[in-house]
Amino acid sequence: MDYKKSAADILTYIGGEKNVVNLEHCSTRLRFTVADQTLVDEANLKKVPGVIGVILNVQVQIVIGNAVIEVYNELMKLCKPQEQQSIKTEKQSFGNTLLSFIVGIFQPLVPAIAGAGVLKSILILLSTLGIVSASDGFYVILSSISDATFYFLPLMVAVTTATKMNTNKLVALAAVGVLLLPNNVALLAEGFKIFGITVKNVAYNSQVFPAILTVLCLGVLEKGLNKISPKAIRVFFVPMVALAITIPLAFLVLGPLGYTLGEYLTSAILFLYDKLGFLGIALLSGILPFMIATGMHKAMVPYAVSTYGNLGYEMMYLPASLAHNISESGACFAVAIKAKDQQKKSVAASAGISALMGITEPALYGVTLLNKKVLISVIISGFITGGFCGFVLLKSFVIAGPGLANITMFIDPKNGMNFIYGVIGFVMAFILSFVITFFLWKEEANSETPENNDEINTIQAPLKGNVIALESVNDEMFSKKALGDGIAMIPEIGELYAPCEGTIKMVFDTKHAIGMETTNGTELLFHVGLNTVELNGKYYEACVKAGDHVKQGDLLLKFDVEKIKSEGYDVTTPIIVTNTAAYDIFVKGKGQMDPSGIMMMTERKK
Repeated sequence: MDYKKSAADILTYIGGEKNVVNLEHCSTRLRFTVADQTLVDEANLKKVPGVIGVILNVQVQIVIGNAVIEVYNELMKLCKPQEQQSIKTEKQSFGNTLLSFIVGIFQPLVPAIAGAGVLKSILILLSTLGIVSASDGFYVILSSISDATFYFLPLMVAVTTATKMNTNKLVALAAVGVLLLPNNVALLAEGFKIFGITVKNVAYNSQVFPAILTVLCLGVLEKGLNKISPKAIRVFFVPMVALAITIPLAFLVLGPLGYTLGEYLTSAILFLYDKLGFLGIALLSGILPFMIATGMHKAMVPYAVSTYGNLGYEMMYLPASLAHNISESGACFAVAIKAKDQQKKSVAASAGISALMGITEPALYGVTLLNKKVLISVIISGFITGGFCGFVLLKSFVIAGPGLANITMFIDPKNGMNFIYGVIGFVMAFILSFVITFFLWKEEANSETPENNDEINTIQAPLKGNVIALESVNDEMFSKKALGDGIAMIPEIGELYAPCEGTIKMVFDTKHAIGMETTNGTELLFHVGLNTVELNGKYYEACVKAGDHVKQGDLLLKFDVEKIKSEGYDVTTPIIVTNTAAYDIFVKGKGQMDPSGIMMMTERKK
């Protein structure tokens, strides 16, 4: 992979240097904040060598995988983000805005928390094996890194919150530092009053929500004071007044409120755990592929950090992540061994190694979501392994993506079996997903008839109606291309025809969707309507069954457009190439089309 070339192409298709407001990266993704999302060329971004997937939301996220740092470094040589540009994006719902804000505070904390936590768990392992003495100065100092990280977690939260608020970071540090000052901690223990009101005794070390509320208050005051303060004295007047107002509020209201909020969050999750038991972790493990694909898994990070700060361990999200991550790895290695296509072997093997180390995006976007049977294998394996982890009450003592490199995160100094259970879960997830995928997944086959075994396949429109871009579909599973690339149509007549010659592979029980494989191995999914699975087959009549060989123009499905609309459903019909990784797709159709028009072409990748 040519990192310079890929970086240059990404910058071009992101809308150029002037469109980049901010650029950062996580373990697998480039994260762009852009001035105008309409300038982003998603289709061409996906074709850049090294790009596994593209997600458009509040940010433009480009999934790169293990080479993300190299591409990021090349990008930073080519552009200087315009931090002060106004951002032109679609208005986000309150829920999305709040989630983005919270994730933006907690996500940057993970590297420090993970690094310090894994280091401590390794030291505990070395001490248990008798390699290092727990009383040795070397052990004590390195072990204290993790203790310091969590003790001073409020200070790190102050910085990340100030960054999101675009307020003064050093003033925010000073404000939150007051809550941790030893003299004030002693005063809280003894009991003291402010304005005649008794201050609640709260231990603010390792707490996150008091720091967030304190910096939010500080930031709001700072912005207001900047508007009314004379410029000549603004440099000291604004922070002085903001701190003088914020600190008493922090001790009397914001700190206790944030502490209580953290307790309630932890209690709510533990309540669900108590009610659902191991089944709750099994279900969470099973749905994690979909949560990660839509970004919803990041909502679990604040819970995990808060719970760890309160309890010293976490026993729901991270055990479920262990089951999912290693299931992704096992499935990818099965595909790598079984696949004959060299490119598919290479992608699957690389993704399998990443997932084994706890980084699943390359596996999820490059293999799992593009192959239905692989996805099913991962879900089954994750569900079973997650159930086991919940049953044995597996606890994680590090906030990090579980994998081989940090399996020591499950070491419990008080319970040696916890680590054994973690290892068993690791092995179980890998073997289950590998075996299920190996027997369930089959590489898409070409037609057995040589004269039909063309590399290029012409796909005609299967409906009479208007063609729209897949990105315009009002369903993120399609618009974000989680199931594959393709196109969509808004039908005028309720008749779905075969767009080319092939074999029917699946007719859903609810009849709203049909899968077929063309003569050159392209796998197509016709999904008639959005969320129409809820109709349970009402207004649909299948004209074919699985195993039928069809020719271009054969009637596959009849459906009543008007009655489906009358029930409140969108009849937009995505036509998806589900094995996108194996084919280049060329969209030809535009505007109004009849079933005889050429809609798109697929060519097997070399």
